[in-house]
Amino acid sequence: MSPTAPQRDFGEAFNRLRKAQKNSNGAPVYSRFINRPFGRVLAAGAYVLHRTPNQVTALSAVFTFSGIAVLAALPTSWVTGLVVSLLLIVGYALDSADGQLARLLGGGSPEGEWLDHVIDSAKLATIHLAVLVGMYRELGGPSWWLCVPLLFSAVQSVHFFGMIVTDLVLREHHYRAGAAVPYRAEVLGDRHSTLLTLARVPVDYGLLCLGFLLLAWYPAFVALYTGMAIASTGYLLLAARRWFRQVRATRSA
Repeated sequence: MSPTAPQRDFGEAFNRLRKAQKNSNGAPVYSRFINRPFGRVLAAGAYVLHRTPNQVTALSAVFTFSGIAVLAALPTSWVTGLVVSLLLIVGYALDSADGQLARLLGGGSPEGEWLDHVIDSAKLATIHLAVLVGMYRELGGPSWWLCVPLLFSAVQSVHFFGMIVTDLVLREHHYRAGAAVPYRAEVLGDRHSTLLTLARVPVDYGLLCLGFLLLAWYPAFVALYTGMAIASTGYLLLAARRWFRQVRATRSA
């Protein structure tokens, strides 16, 4: 920070972020009630320290991929589970903080959006491969179960790409149609927010982060992880059907 840089107030920044918080209707429980408020604190701190959104994104990647490396490399124990969970939780909060900081500073940048998406896609693919490596090395168990992390990795990668490309196609159609108002991703109404929040519990990334606390208790972790993999697969099928209909509707719009 430059010696002449103006001082910034944490409380003022925090209050501005709280008032400018984007619509969280339908967001998963952890993301809505824990991760975004935690990220708000980190964003206000980064603002006071004169950090940039890209620096916060990079720090998020350091925490997240450190957690993934520990998961793959260290022996399975309650200590490993605690370290992995804490690293992923902080990384996830920083992933929320970078966007909040960008809004506080007046808007994000194309390279910041690109960096955020690339890191997210790498995270969602590799975290399940780390589970596969750790379980194969430490716990053994039925060989069929090792297909679960492979399925989970594929499902989350496809889901992330489907979400991004659907938004890209709809955004392009919006501007080609010469719409008078700026493009906005579809926001679900308040009437459905609580129901959607509860329905998305099994596919909440925050729940997965907390789930690694069970890493030393093989049956409990396997049950939770397998349930989330199955739920994510079902959610992807429903989401893909909806995305396809949205994209097809642009032909007649």
